[in-house]
Amino acid sequence: MESEDDASQRLMKIAPKSRQAFLLTALEGFTPSEAAQILGAELSDIESLIGDAQREIDAELATDVLIIEDEPIISADIESLVKELGHTVSATATTHDEAVDAVSRHRPGLVLADIQLADGSSGIDAVKDILKSINVPVIFITAFPERLLTGERPEPTFLITKPFQPETVKAAISQALFFHPARQTEAA
Repeated sequence: MESEDDASQRLMKIAPKSRQAFLLTALEGFTPSEAAQILGAELSDIESLIGDAQREIDAELATDVLIIEDEPIISADIESLVKELGHTVSATATTHDEAVDAVSRHRPGLVLADIQLADGSSGIDAVKDILKSINVPVIFITAFPERLLTGERPEPTFLITKPFQPETVKAAISQALFFHPARQTEAA
């Protein structure tokens, strides 16, 4: 499959030790301490290697991000994390209509969405409408994960429960951009 080859080629660009540390923690679910044991390294070295890999990935995948979040403090926190990773926030939306309008004005490379929005509208519906017009990776960040995990529709690939850990959001953003098929075709 071509998209898997593209992801593999991207991974191969990362220095071997950094790549190993990143894959063990980000994809295999090992803690940095466990990765240090597996690789026979010091924890501080593993944390540094993971950071190096993260920076390499983030630099290659920098994109515009749409944030759909109605809580100003949470929106500001997410915006800060997005900028730390070297991405640009193209727009923030607090309602379904604002989100759809934002995409019509500027196509994002990533969408970060809450489920329950300011005017009672649904972030799920906003994302469905957005995905009708563009193929973009989506990460739901919500206090209501049960609204997505119903088995009635396709389950999201990326779901982060509030309150969230900043490192979890950063890792999900990198993984969503790194492995999204549309992103890989654009890079080719």
